[in-house]
Amino acid sequence: MSTLTRLLPTRSDLAGMLRRPRTDLIAGLTVAVVALPLALGFGVTSGLGAAAGLATAIVAGALAALFGGSNLQVSGPTGAMTVVLVPIVHRYGPGGVLTVGLIAGVFLVALAVMRAGRYVRYVPAPVVEGFTVGIAAVIFLQQVPAALGVEASGGEKVTVAAWHAIVDFVRAPHWAALGLALAVATVMLAGARWRPTIPFSLLAVAAATLATALSGLPIATIGALPATLPAPSLGFLDLAAVPGLLTSALAVAALAALESLLSATVADGMSVGQRHDPDRELFGQGLANLVTPLFGGVPATAAIARTAVNVRAGAQSRLASLTHAITLAVIMLAAAPLVAHIPLAALAGVLLATAVRMVEVSSLAALARSTRSDALILALTAAATLALDLVAAVGIGLAVACVLAIRRIARATTLETVPLDVTDHHAEEAALLREHIVAYRLEGPLFFAAAHRFLLDLSDVADVRVVILRMSRVLTIDGTGATVLRDAIERLERRGITVYLSGLRPGHERAIAATGILSRLAAQGRVFPDTPQAIAAARILLQHNDFPAVADPVGAVRTAAS
Repeated sequence: MSTLTRLLPTRSDLAGMLRRPRTDLIAGLTVAVVALPLALGFGVTSGLGAAAGLATAIVAGALAALFGGSNLQVSGPTGAMTVVLVPIVHRYGPGGVLTVGLIAGVFLVALAVMRAGRYVRYVPAPVVEGFTVGIAAVIFLQQVPAALGVEASGGEKVTVAAWHAIVDFVRAPHWAALGLALAVATVMLAGARWRPTIPFSLLAVAAATLATALSGLPIATIGALPATLPAPSLGFLDLAAVPGLLTSALAVAALAALESLLSATVADGMSVGQRHDPDRELFGQGLANLVTPLFGGVPATAAIARTAVNVRAGAQSRLASLTHAITLAVIMLAAAPLVAHIPLAALAGVLLATAVRMVEVSSLAALARSTRSDALILALTAAATLALDLVAAVGIGLAVACVLAIRRIARATTLETVPLDVTDHHAEEAALLREHIVAYRLEGPLFFAAAHRFLLDLSDVADVRVVILRMSRVLTIDGTGATVLRDAIERLERRGITVYLSGLRPGHERAIAATGILSRLAAQGRVFPDTPQAIAAARILLQHNDFPAVADPVGAVRTAAS
């Protein structure tokens, strides 16, 4: 019960909505104007039609506004989600998409209850930028058939469909559709640079619709739209197909979680004093995706572009995003006959411009210049998004990022000798210490990726009687590292070298003790809290064993460092 209470709206949310209602109402109207053509376009691109996109913007937009974890977030159909939905439509039909949305909603609510929202911060920036570039490329290719005025073919692979559309266009050019799409895209891109606050997308679509109606050109339009939302129904649910849809639903839930939390983070950065609750955001998106399919809507997520418009328009509370949803519902009720005449080529132009604007050239250039690893991760994620699918691309990007990060961490682990303090000893004792004792400082994490190099480095020790391993700067040690440490100690002991441990941290004792070496060394008095005590014990050992000193010792520092 406490978990549920933590995820539900609070009185402070209501108080925030009443603080500056006029500013929020204006911001909500502004976002609705921007969101209308995008909702229609993404609905068409998803394969369920413009009405499904509009229903998603209304239902999901309202529920996520009320129950989400961000005061500024705007939710609805997005380009990233359509990338995942297109293959589902081809395999299972519209009912499969609605079923996937419902199951994804359950997954999102479960993630919220498990407090999984915090883990999105661990997604590396190159992965995020890479799949954003990949999504932009997929959205762009998806619009090629509509922009060229030809029927889409080629199945779920957007590259194949785009190529077939180009071939069909070359055989029978439809210049009016192409001109309309390019005109809308050009107006949007140029207008965004000239006056970012003006909704050029809606103005361009309205002008294209009027031009098409007056000219009488045979250009395909959206078609009839319902004037109201359909009655909620579970008639689409196919229980027999649910097992086969679980993987797709998991992918949709993962994408919704990732994009929503990233969007909320962007909104926080653009505002002053706003901080989102990641678990509440997952809960709000989960409820939205549970309910939206009942009204024929596609799976939804927070939209970074619409959220950015909301923040720039001065939004202060959830009232702005709620106003956006209500405004779209009014448009559906009052202007459905007019919306039905919007040319598909015009919506294609909106999405072509949206795809272009998704790519932040400056961010890409900065990541490409930073390190070769970041550039590789970005390129692989983008290519995998285009060639495979979004979830596989994120998985590949994360896997490569993890491997490269482990490689960097392993290289940061060093094993180096440190000079012994012999100033307090007579010359003969000092020479004895220099010749027969070497102290090594282990620095960094001693884990599976660095353990093999550590074993090789330590095995190179020669011409000494005592090795002191200073463990105080070891950040972490895993089972592999502890096993290799035991093997290294036993190898040295077989060569007649005595090994002492000093400065072992309490948190690392468990892993080393599990190998059995720690208890044996402790029983033999070879584990010390600090290095001076270990050196003193080594000096006593050498004196008792009567090792001869040398008149001309070698240098005090022997190095075996990576």
